[in-house]
Amino acid sequence: MTALKTLALASLMTVSPIVAATSYAQMASAPGNVVEVATEAGTFTTLLAAAEAAGLVEALSTTADITVFAPSDDAFAALPEGTVEGLLEDTDALTAILTAHVVPQTILSADIAEGDTEVPTLNDDVTLTVNNTGGVVTVSASNTANVVTADVEASNGVIHVIDAVLLP
Repeated sequence: MTALKTLALASLMTVSPIVAATSYAQMASAPGNVVEVATEAGTFTTLLAAAEAAGLVEALSTTADITVFAPSDDAFAALPEGTVEGLLEDTDALTAILTAHVVPQTILSADIAEGDTEVPTLNDDVTLTVNNTGGVVTVSASNTANVVTADVEASNGVIHVIDAVLLP
């Protein structure tokens, strides 16, 4: 019986790393949707709360081929005191701001041409200017934000982390 337990344990030890490696590879090749990836990152709690308040979570989860210029929690914290709270109460203004951060196509950093490129957003009243100067990417509406982390891939698009909340 002891020999049988030893053989079973030895079998598990040789199979487990292969199974584990396969699981990690599957996770790496199949990221979650934009909302799931943002949630897992842990630095977008304000953005996610705002998306929930505006009723945009479902759209961000299921719309294919989107690019989200996602302000970090630090970007929201840099807004004047009371701004976030006020926006959470004014869902029309909140929706206008959040949809100005979403482009209806997947744009990876390697796809951004040198210089300025105008891109439409899900807010029909806002076109963003994406600037690539020597690999440093900024995005502008009425103000400008730096892309601090690019190409965070999701199953339905890509996230570029920005250091400011874009205002239409």
